Amino acid sequence: MRITSKGQVTIPQEIRERFGFLPLTDLEFVVEGERVWLRKPKVRHKGDLVARMRGRATAKLSTEEILRLTREAS
Repeated sequence: MRITSKGQVTIPQEIRERFGFLPLTDLEFVVEGERVWLRKPKVRHKGDLVARMRGRATAKLSTEEILRLTREAS
């Protein structure tokens, strides 16, 4: 694995799938001695999660359509 001239690396697909690293996932680097760990930051407040998720939906459904789908699934 190489770092590009822009400082980017590609996380292998099997690792992304295993740990749920989806597009636009926030990650942080943790340095411990000579090692660097990559992890998802801990969500401290539920409001932070809601704020980060706002605007990420890809389906253009109304609230009524979403509720109808939810009720049909149960």
